[in-house]
Amino acid sequence: TALVESYDFAKATSSRSTKLVHGGVRYLEQLNFSLVMEALRERGILYRNAPHLVRNLAFVVPRYHWWEGPFYGAGLKVYDALAGRLNIEKSRYLDRAETIAKIPNVQQEDLIGGIQYHDGQFDDARMAISLAQTAVDHGATVANYVEATGFLKHHERLSGASVRDTLTGDTFEIRAKVVVNATGVFSDRLRKLDDPTSTEMIEPAQGVHLVLDGSFQPGANAIMVPHTDDGRVLFVIPWHERALVGTTDTPMEQAELEPRALPEELEFILRNASRYMEKDPSIDDVLSVFAGQRPLVFPGGKSGDSKSVSRNHEIFVSQSGLVTISGGKWTTYRKMAEDTLSRVIQVGQFKPRKCITEDLLLHGAIPREELPKEDHLRFYGSEANQVMQIADSDASLTKKLHERLPYTGAEIAWGARHEMAQNLEDALSRRTRALLLDARAASEAAEPAARIMAKELGHGEDWVQQQVTEFQQLATGYLATT
Repeated sequence: TALVESYDFAKATSSRSTKLVHGGVRYLEQLNFSLVMEALRERGILYRNAPHLVRNLAFVVPRYHWWEGPFYGAGLKVYDALAGRLNIEKSRYLDRAETIAKIPNVQQEDLIGGIQYHDGQFDDARMAISLAQTAVDHGATVANYVEATGFLKHHERLSGASVRDTLTGDTFEIRAKVVVNATGVFSDRLRKLDDPTSTEMIEPAQGVHLVLDGSFQPGANAIMVPHTDDGRVLFVIPWHERALVGTTDTPMEQAELEPRALPEELEFILRNASRYMEKDPSIDDVLSVFAGQRPLVFPGGKSGDSKSVSRNHEIFVSQSGLVTISGGKWTTYRKMAEDTLSRVIQVGQFKPRKCITEDLLLHGAIPREELPKEDHLRFYGSEANQVMQIADSDASLTKKLHERLPYTGAEIAWGARHEMAQNLEDALSRRTRALLLDARAASEAAEPAARIMAKELGHGEDWVQQQVTEFQQLATGYLATT
């Protein structure tokens, strides 16, 4: 098995989620119980198989009207029941005092109480790296910055792909019995590369998140805002000692690698979050803003109201045998892969095998009680000590990259040595989450981080300066502007 990624692992949508492993509370309102049950089952499997990446997160739904208690309470009891034996923890009612203690920045005027339920939280980019490492552990070959430029065919059936190393310019061919197109919002591009007459089925929907100082949601619990102007739910979530607020759902004309938040999306999030927060955030409080695009699938053609569309995944097989997987969400990635491989077995006429991923521990998994206490190190799991030991040979790597960021030079060096980080963006956006936590601080940390990478990768001063310039230009797109 070979995986080629034209940019970096999780460069686009996969690093810009709401960081939740969840069943999807809002789908209960649509009575889509099968989707919720599948997602809750996968949530439980992921919580068990990746203890270093997924943690229990309590959510509180504030109550300001008497009817909200029985209405939301009944729905969340159904949520618990659908999770079955893989449930993380049962939901429960909170009185006014308990609600304020759980979410201190909640809007207290007319507050009656709350309802607490549980879902999983994870770090999406770190999950993608761990999955790539797990694949390698089991014999796969993975490569970032290798772009598929065309398909190879034999008797009108796919037999591989032509690819280009975007770092060196080298081109070569990869022969394969089956080719899988797992490119999210860019799926239609690959499908047209295979068959120019294929109709477009992907309509990107943009989701925007704001990152605030942790004082806007102190403590370990999250707020779930049940009603916003467009009928979606909104989350205020503690993440890496910050408060993550989102998301929006805006239909977009085309897929973009670096989508940017629209002014109306920023205003929407701030306005709706402020209704439930005692200390209201303003645009000046935003440390970073990031946008990702969801690949919504419309098999019968595009158009529609994106917030009402289910996130079910869909699998298509072209006449030449190209297997395309699209739609879905992070929580159900394992089931998406299992379903895709079932089709691959059919297309390739392989001997069926039992799927083993339901009980497969991901790379770095160790018992929760053995995880580092430091939030930014726990995601390395069993390798956390090795990351810190890098500094034993170079004391300068123990120094923090920036006073407002938790990371040291050791994490940058580790990413370059062991996690295929090829440039400064890889290191500061996905191997660490500096860019998402504080865009200005990440920009200011660019030069020391680039010098560490240059030393690790054997690059000179010109490379350092080019990387710093390119990263700082990128970082301006993560600053909140009206």
